[in-house]
Amino acid sequence: MARFGKLLSRPVVISGAVVLTLLVGFGLYWFQPWKLVVDETVNESLPSAAPTAEPSPGTGTDQDSGDQDASATPAPPAEPRTLVSGELISHEHTTTGSVRVVETADGNRILRLENLDTSNGPDLHVWITDAPVIEGRGGWHVFDDGEYVNLGKLKGNKGSQNYELPDTVDLEQLTSVSIWCKRFAVSFGAAELKQA
Repeated sequence: MARFGKLLSRPVVISGAVVLTLLVGFGLYWFQPWKLVVDETVNESLPSAAPTAEPSPGTGTDQDSGDQDASATPAPPAEPRTLVSGELISHEHTTTGSVRVVETADGNRILRLENLDTSNGPDLHVWITDAPVIEGRGGWHVFDDGEYVNLGKLKGNKGSQNYELPDTVDLEQLTSVSIWCKRFAVSFGAAELKQA
C-alpha cells in the first residue's frame, strides 16, 4: 500500500512542477520584470535636409552650356520647422520630456521625443491620438478609445528619438501623443500637442 502511495505521489509532484514552471515562464514573458531595472537610451539627431549648391559671390552659370560654375558652395541645410509641440505628463509611470512635430525642408514630418525619461516596460509604443490628455488615473486608459496612429515601438525609454509621421496624419484631428503599453492597455505618459 505504501509503495502504491509513492507511485501515485510521484506523477502529482512532477505534474505540479511542470505547471509551476509554465506559470513562472508565462509570468516572466508577460511582465518582463527585468525591464524595471534596465534602461534603454536612444539619442537620435534631428534630421535635416541635404545641403544645396549655391554659387559663390561674383560667380554665375555659363549661359552657353548651362553648366554651373565649379566654385559653387553648398548652402547650409534648412532647419526643420516646428508645427506643434507639448510637454509630457506622467500617467502609469513617472514620465518627463517634450514632444514636437517638425517639418523638414523636403516636406517630411517627424514626431520627435526630446529628453524622454520614463520607465521601461513590455510592448511600449508611440501613439498619436485624438484623445484628451487628462492628468491622474482618469487619463491612463483613454488613448485607445478613439482614433490613433501607432508610430511604432518606443526605441528607448530615455533620450531623444524620431518617428516618421505618415502623410495621412491630420494634426488638427490627432492632437495628443501617448507612450502606450499595448500589453496592459495603459499610458505611461502623454502630451497635448499645441500649435507652435
